[in-house]
Amino acid sequence: MPSLASTQLGPIDLDQLLTPEIQRPARYLGKEFGAAHRPWDSAQVRWVLSYPELYEVGASNLGHLILYNILNAQSDQLCDRAYLPGPDLSARMRQLGIPLFAVESRRPLREFHLIGFSLAYELGGTNILEMLDLAGIPLHWTERQSLRVQDCPLIFAGGPTATSNPEPFADFFDFFVFGDGEEVLPEIGAVLAQSLDKPRQEVLLDLAQVPGVYVPQFYSGIPPKPMVTGVPTRIRRRVAMPQPEYSVGLVPFVETVHDRLVMEVRRGCTRGCRFCQPGMLTRPARDVDPEQLVEAVVQGLQKTGYNEFSLSSLSCSDYLSLPAVGAELHNRLLNEHIALSLPSQRVDRFDTQIAAIMKGSRRSGLTFAPEAGTQRLRDIINKGLTDADLIRGIRTAAQEGWDKIKLYFMIGLPGETDADVIGIARTVQMLQRECAAVSRQRVNFTLTISNFTPKPHTPFQWHRVDYADIQRKQALLKQELRPLRGVKAHFTDIRFSILEDLIGKGDRSLGRMIERAWRSGAGMDAWWENIDAAYAAWVRAYRGEETAAAAEPDLPNAHLPIHEFDLEDPLPWDHVDTGIDKKWLQKDYRRALEAMTVEDCSFEGCSACGICGPGFGHNIVLPPAPIPPLQSKPTPTNDPLEPEQAAQRFRITYGKTGDLRWLGHLDLMRLWERACRRAGLPLAFSGGYHPMPRLSNANALPIGQVGSGEILDVELLPRYLFGERLPFTPEELQARLREQLPAEIPIQAIREIDRRDPSATEAVYAAEYQLTVRAEGADPDWSAWVNRILDASEIWIEKRSKSGKPYPLNARALLYHLEFQGQASAGSACLFYRGSCRNDGAYLRPAHLVQMAQHLGLPTWELVAVERLRLLLQDPESSLG
Repeated sequence: MPSLASTQLGPIDLDQLLTPEIQRPARYLGKEFGAAHRPWDSAQVRWVLSYPELYEVGASNLGHLILYNILNAQSDQLCDRAYLPGPDLSARMRQLGIPLFAVESRRPLREFHLIGFSLAYELGGTNILEMLDLAGIPLHWTERQSLRVQDCPLIFAGGPTATSNPEPFADFFDFFVFGDGEEVLPEIGAVLAQSLDKPRQEVLLDLAQVPGVYVPQFYSGIPPKPMVTGVPTRIRRRVAMPQPEYSVGLVPFVETVHDRLVMEVRRGCTRGCRFCQPGMLTRPARDVDPEQLVEAVVQGLQKTGYNEFSLSSLSCSDYLSLPAVGAELHNRLLNEHIALSLPSQRVDRFDTQIAAIMKGSRRSGLTFAPEAGTQRLRDIINKGLTDADLIRGIRTAAQEGWDKIKLYFMIGLPGETDADVIGIARTVQMLQRECAAVSRQRVNFTLTISNFTPKPHTPFQWHRVDYADIQRKQALLKQELRPLRGVKAHFTDIRFSILEDLIGKGDRSLGRMIERAWRSGAGMDAWWENIDAAYAAWVRAYRGEETAAAAEPDLPNAHLPIHEFDLEDPLPWDHVDTGIDKKWLQKDYRRALEAMTVEDCSFEGCSACGICGPGFGHNIVLPPAPIPPLQSKPTPTNDPLEPEQAAQRFRITYGKTGDLRWLGHLDLMRLWERACRRAGLPLAFSGGYHPMPRLSNANALPIGQVGSGEILDVELLPRYLFGERLPFTPEELQARLREQLPAEIPIQAIREIDRRDPSATEAVYAAEYQLTVRAEGADPDWSAWVNRILDASEIWIEKRSKSGKPYPLNARALLYHLEFQGQASAGSACLFYRGSCRNDGAYLRPAHLVQMAQHLGLPTWELVAVERLRLLLQDPESSLG
């Protein structure tokens, strides 16, 4: 794989890089609402926080957002962001010699002082190597050793996988950060500000004095031991309190994986599930003050315009004030059509109070994790869940109207038998019977069946998994589930689990294999679409190969080695001080084999795991706040499924210009809804179970095209002041919206229209365009060519339906006016045309004009630039053009 040398300085020109063929180009714009955009020269230390995944994954990660906000709150530090480009953009960057850049400043990554990667998953290493190579940065710390920080940034990683076991990735990073980053990252910035002029080795030695910072080049062996004086033998994980105010910020243009406001309610979990690495790596438990949380959510929704929020924790239900917080937010957001989701609930704590606050106007789904199918196995893993708890929670969900429930199970757990695997199917059957007894509608279950993979720092880290046996058990469970109606099951590919085990429990020698896998074609390994190619690349890497052989039929199913440790063996991650005593983990593993349970120390007695003390603190468990009574939303028809009666309707003419021409139609409509919410406009909504804002765009503009006269209809509910109705004026709407819209979406005019008028979508019949067109391989005679088209009575072209089926179209009948407006540059011309633009498919697009010229035998035309000047509506009184 060729390396991309980074020689370019200054911002990257996106107009040179992006094309309509690039998938979702708005990922790369970096102009999100709420982005910091700090002046380049305002900071002494410049960071890039890089999430080694596609933008849609990285931009929705809560930890990524919090650290970005905290660093930009430092007066002398600047933080930008970078993500893994899609394969199409990566190929184009290599083709054009453009290095990977940060999204806001658009400067090459090499111009920064620090690049921090979120290593959240074992399979993220190959993506990191791809990003470093795209940035033109040497992959290994040894290659960067002689370079000063001003010439090549320090490369570091944090996140769960980095804290769990950094050793497989040690060759690639200058340092690691263990634990929570809220306090340690500003400390690193302060140290670096005083050390920028020092040699790289001295800078790293200074950073090694910061608690929580691990510099792997100063250590060797298994477990790693210091090779230089002045660095700690064990590196203590950092612990910080949640800060909800830093969870509010960026509002992406494109739809992300978690496209909502996310607010942490509790950090840490003390349930003691023996398979759960996050539960061991995030202790002690720390609750957020309920009043602080409510205010942060309300203000966050106002600042962002999101229509959904999520209260997040490893175990949300263990936040004792959840019913009170949920009820208070339900009441305060009653008329806003905002949904609450709780992604990590325990089924034993799900009750009618939680159900009531989750219903709202936009009901979110329910997900529970029984993990095992029998009580014996749940005791082995210390799940703390009985059959009675499970039945009670699922019956409550069915009684409260949920008809779709997701359940998570694992197979391959220590002590598991075939009876435990079959028990998953029996458990689902039992739940179906219980739901049928309390609900008229059938409840459908979606099961996710994961393969257990032992993780470092858990009691099960010494367990050896037999993945061939797991494959057999997968087949057994599929057979048991097949007769069940209303049940869908998704099984995790066993190869993901093998790779997680191989990398997650490896030592420093694995670095060479990770690099070979990347050079062999591995990348985006966590995506199921890529698993065949990725796994084959990993097998080749294990065999010491980098290139594919002519025939490799065995690679997709070949087995890789599995790590196996005895209880007294030194472990590659023993130098990471998580706070939990290794002897306690050994003792708990023995308890698991005897099916003995351990109580939750947040609510019961201390389990003596070793975490509590001056280094890591103690559990902070707040008493439950009083629960306010739930208010009901009054509706004119008393039927929440009926659409709301709008009081006013406005027609907005606006532009879609500059970088935001790369925004897709659905993303544009989402932008408008959030701008209206931030502006405090009472949007009217449709009826049904999933109400939608009554925003209507006249005609979708294709990605990459500029629009100067786009039309949007907006319907608003009545507004009252001191009991009297106070209508909105166009001037007030324009002033409010301009504050919330990016400069590339300029408002040109707003007028109020009658609510009975046809919508702009129905009324649009034509559009006017200005085109810059280049003719290839000919002396241009644009006036004659235009006349050739106008003189033709029929020009038939081929169009394709949405299903891809071709059909003929007389394009000439859709062309109302065409004129040559002069030379734009050598070989190109400026053309103006007016053509049909109806939403029934009779739409003359600029590309169709090119096809018309080709049909007449004219020289090939190439569209250089396209601008839609305005849309024409049937009723002149309704058109703002």
